[in-house]
Amino acid sequence: MDSDSLKHLLENVKNGATDVDEAVAQLRKLPFEDIGFAKVDHHRNIRNGYPEVIYCQGKTVEQVKAIVSRMLESNTNIMATRAGNEIYEGISEITPDAVYYEAARIVVVKRRSIQASEKVIAIITAGTSDIPVAEEAAVTAETMGNKVNRLYDVGVAGIHRLFASAGVIMEANVLVVVAGMEGALASVVGGMVDKPVIAVPTSVGYGANFGGLSALLTMLNSCASGIAVVNIDNGFGAGYMASMINKL
Repeated sequence: MDSDSLKHLLENVKNGATDVDEAVAQLRKLPFEDIGFAKVDHHRNIRNGYPEVIYCQGKTVEQVKAIVSRMLESNTNIMATRAGNEIYEGISEITPDAVYYEAARIVVVKRRSIQASEKVIAIITAGTSDIPVAEEAAVTAETMGNKVNRLYDVGVAGIHRLFASAGVIMEANVLVVVAGMEGALASVVGGMVDKPVIAVPTSVGYGANFGGLSALLTMLNSCASGIAVVNIDNGFGAGYMASMINKL
């Protein structure tokens, strides 16, 4: 349930279109529903502006299906991250509205349209190997009602590729920079723009990359202003934060 649905329900009670017992039945699952292995947070849309997102890694297909089934009753948009094809197939068994974004590893069930912001989020990667994390950010931002421009494989090893797309960079309201190896791209972009930059270190790199720690430390120690850093490979977190900033 979101704020609009709650207002509509209360208006119906006020006008006599819905009786009190029926309204209580609809509100009974707030703020959460305990289904044993999970507590489905039906109240989150009202608090945070977007429904609970299902993190699928570590969950069984049946567990994800059970959570999705409960969320479908609220007629809400659903996003399931870190989802393999088996998760998508399981969700497809209970709703025909499931769409799988394979590169992002995200399943989206869209039940309600979200008015898109006119302001643009740019998703930028250093290399092609960073695209899966970038797509997680991009699909998250798009699902939350944002326009996204993608600019991939423009890392510092060939920095002329980045400068050639300066127009895309400058017109963005928020930028998400995804980079592995040494993670220097976020500092370069941060030095070019007067907008917030969300840096995402990835685990892409050879041994001394330490699974993304080298990129993380570079981004945390950036001398460029206006850069915030999320966890290693956390494209979802970057896309969500970019959306929140873009809608301020």
